[in-house]
Amino acid sequence: MSMKPVVATILTVLVLSGEPLLADLGFHERFASKTLRFDYYHAGTATEEHFAFDQIVQDGPWAGRTKKRRDSLRLGKYLFEVRDRVSDAVLYSQGFCSIYGEWETTGEAKQGWGVFHESLRFPWPKQDVKIVLYKRNETDNRFQALWEQTVDLGSWRAVHADMQGHYSTFDVVNQGDPGAKVDIVVLGEGYTAQEMPKFRQDAHRLAQALWKTEPFATRKGDFNIRGVETPAPVSGLHHPHQDMHARSALSVRAGAFNSQRYALGFDNKKIRDAASAVPYDFTVILMNDKIYGGGGIYQLYVTAAADHAFSEYVFGHEFGHHLACLADEYYTSSVAYELPSSLTEPYELNVTIHTQRDKIKWAALIDAHTPVPTPWGKDAFDRHSRDIQQKRQGLRAAKSPEKVLEDLFKNQLQWEEDYLAKIPYAGKTGLYEGAMYQAKGVYRSAPACIMFNRSSSFCPACQRAINLVIDQYAD
Repeated sequence: MSMKPVVATILTVLVLSGEPLLADLGFHERFASKTLRFDYYHAGTATEEHFAFDQIVQDGPWAGRTKKRRDSLRLGKYLFEVRDRVSDAVLYSQGFCSIYGEWETTGEAKQGWGVFHESLRFPWPKQDVKIVLYKRNETDNRFQALWEQTVDLGSWRAVHADMQGHYSTFDVVNQGDPGAKVDIVVLGEGYTAQEMPKFRQDAHRLAQALWKTEPFATRKGDFNIRGVETPAPVSGLHHPHQDMHARSALSVRAGAFNSQRYALGFDNKKIRDAASAVPYDFTVILMNDKIYGGGGIYQLYVTAAADHAFSEYVFGHEFGHHLACLADEYYTSSVAYELPSSLTEPYELNVTIHTQRDKIKWAALIDAHTPVPTPWGKDAFDRHSRDIQQKRQGLRAAKSPEKVLEDLFKNQLQWEEDYLAKIPYAGKTGLYEGAMYQAKGVYRSAPACIMFNRSSSFCPACQRAINLVIDQYAD
């Protein structure tokens, strides 16, 4: 079945309005209890976007939503719907983000073409269906249709064979039926076969760190965590900015988009094939690495260095991105993306541009006596943060030992904790200016949060968002 590429800029726009139609038939009448992985290529530049179908594969048992098949939160830059070909009823939907969606906002996308391999996962339908893929309009954040593709189960590109497990797997936490839990798969990057005992220890250690943080501590019973051993040919990670070069098992490398601390894997098939060794909804990739860094993309995966002094913080921060589509709340650190010229109300649930109390997403959590916006001594905080960033950049440029960077981060965190403990509304939920890489005009719910600084806890708005996602998966 041949396909004509779709150019997003000239496609007739279909704007979603109201609640999508959901089929009346139950899950088992519509789907088999296994996973369909729809693979495709996503290509373009900063001004145009194309899609091309690759293959359909059977991706292991279905561990996702069976009752709440429509994604009511509709988070993410993209969203796909699985629709009945006859009635056009929506059988399944899911919002998501992607590497392409980030790449297109970098300067590199203005210079030439990029192509990325991506996957959509949903329960295996018993009849042919169609997929409609949407993207947010930058002016008002409403979803617009970009691409439609028939899922032909009889196609020569459809692989129906069961997954043949060739990886060793283990349980970190197993608390019941995957269909009623949030299922996390943990993969290892940069661990040799001889280092698999360390990988298992790291997986258990970071799981325990998650349970120390709310709302995960309270919701621990809603999670399963399983590990998959993916031995690497050499120990450690590829760090081009540090002149440290290594081949890896899953294609993960630091320096993504020319940001030293940002680690991503670009071989989507390799990562997906490894993850499918166990039932999963979300993916964590632990890096056998001592250098500060990681990454997190909503509905794609988390990467986190396992051996840094701030490994637990990085894991928690990036998991917030991956699980609940949380926005970064910091604004003084450098980023690889080019910021928009104007501000639109973000779709992420932990940030806002609104200052009217009745329009704030977390308004119900703000005490009536707390002013909005909420004063917090921002100017002094910003001066100190800018000074730290200059020192950090100098140390990185000099390729200083990681211990020197760790000490800088520890001193920064201590100063911030002392300072934020003395502000007028310390510990109060409010509307604090500065978030999402913007010093002005974007607000967060608390002075400190794991999405803002190296705090050990999520702010009230983030906890609310995380609970909403867990509620969609946990039965």
